[in-house]
Amino acid sequence: MKKIHRSKDPHLQREANKYEYPLPSREFIADYLRDHGRPVTHKRLVEIFDIQPIESEAFRRRLIAMCRDGQLISNRRGSYALVEQMDLVAGRVVGHKDGFGFLISDKEGPDIFLSPRQMPQVFPGDRILVRVSGLNERGRQEGHIVEILERNSDQFVGRFYQENGVAFVTPENKNITQDIIIPPGESAGAKPGQFVVVVITAFPTLRRQASGKITEILGEHMAPGMEIEVVIRSYNLPHHWSDEVNQEIKQLQQDVTEKDRAGRKDLRHLAFVTIDGEDAKDFDDAVYCEQKPKGWRLSVAIADVSYYVKPGQNLDTEASTRGNSV
Repeated sequence: MKKIHRSKDPHLQREANKYEYPLPSREFIADYLRDHGRPVTHKRLVEIFDIQPIESEAFRRRLIAMCRDGQLISNRRGSYALVEQMDLVAGRVVGHKDGFGFLISDKEGPDIFLSPRQMPQVFPGDRILVRVSGLNERGRQEGHIVEILERNSDQFVGRFYQENGVAFVTPENKNITQDIIIPPGESAGAKPGQFVVVVITAFPTLRRQASGKITEILGEHMAPGMEIEVVIRSYNLPHHWSDEVNQEIKQLQQDVTEKDRAGRKDLRHLAFVTIDGEDAKDFDDAVYCEQKPKGWRLSVAIADVSYYVKPGQNLDTEASTRGNSV
């Protein structure tokens, strides 16, 4: 068997800069498989590229990563081939409330229709490989799911129900038309109708519904503020403060020191009134109005947050992560 010398890898220097033991680059592996024209076993790839024992685990992970990213596919015999040579298309799933969906290709091209029969094995946002099986009655390309490359999420928000001895969660996302089964002992004491957070313990297949366990009970359907909690969990928005952030907050002083007043005009003797609502998360705007001999004078005070939050602090990093008020 003729081995391929790595000196021929056009990306050898890039790999050498990144790793102590430079592996064959993804491009080099793909070029070989493209020229070979048919699936190649893992054992043969190890021999072809002269992979040493100390490199074997890293090489195995590289092949797995290439499969995850939709470059390669591994068949049932454990052989690897290029996705492009198998007439497969990689992309992300978009669901529809009527049960069907579409594959949005990673590359340019038309969306591929996924029938209601195909959709129960995936959730919106999952990355998958499909084989185009033909045209549907509307003339759209229709796909058959070959492999699920990456799950978009393992956590969902929905309402808990129990019917005929079966417990399940109906996701709040209307584009997810499948329920998630909750096995006995995994309901965390939730009551029917309550909003809950469920973590998937077994993803769905063509023959089996997804199952999971409830990790958080958000509350009753009509409870005040529930819609906010549901949105936060549904979109995985950050809602916990780290220990480091809490520690920085504790170090902030309630009183204004002489150092704080330097270079500022002290207007604390005026009866400023906040204009933020009672349920606001921050009170950083205030106004004061007083009558003068000729008209009125309006004073507006806006909190100088940047004085208390310095660049590079955990508070500053957390603010950048959140980006905006939700």
